[in-house]
Amino acid sequence: MDVRIAIVDDNSFLINVVAEKLSFFNNLNLKYTALNGSELLKKLNNDHLIDIILMDIEMPELNGIETTRKVKEKYPHVKIIMLTVFDDDENIFKAIQAGADGYLLKEINAQDLYKGIMETIKGGAAMTPSIAMKTLKLLRNPLDLSNKQELETVKLTAREIDVLEQLSKGLSYSSIADNLILSVGTVRKHIENIYSKLQVHNKLEAVQKAIRNKLI
Repeated sequence: MDVRIAIVDDNSFLINVVAEKLSFFNNLNLKYTALNGSELLKKLNNDHLIDIILMDIEMPELNGIETTRKVKEKYPHVKIIMLTVFDDDENIFKAIQAGADGYLLKEINAQDLYKGIMETIKGGAAMTPSIAMKTLKLLRNPLDLSNKQELETVKLTAREIDVLEQLSKGLSYSSIADNLILSVGTVRKHIENIYSKLQVHNKLEAVQKAIRNKLI
């Protein structure tokens, strides 16, 4: 299955670098690029048949974090990986809040970028090891609790907790199914129930709320 990709970066040279990395893999189809968030939204309006967006953070007109929020509101099916040089805590946390499905650094090699894209498409959360460690730390000590929701009354079943713990490791649905000896369909149903109970829309948000409220 071809994976339809868009790249958003205000540096055309870096767009070409990423495009070259994608060109090594026959199933990755670069549909279009954009130099900022505003340009991306216009292109999505004309053609939203995109599977995944590789999103820079610092861009003029509309930055990557605000763009991610807008894309997720209108096109929730589109996966977004932040592809950036910034690995500071604040940017990671804001990207997660905005709904990013993954967070990779631009220095990543072609093979690891491909793995991250495919893992995200399958339901995982692509992250470089250093970012994953920072993310876990942030989820346990979030920088911004202004929108904190009290979830003490939320009750997850033992199996839902098992699934959520697997999700927190960034595993795909198929990997979780193998580990827990379940079908992929059953895993998907458990995740739907978890999202509903926690009132979240993506994996990173679910893990964030679960850790914050000591559910896992």
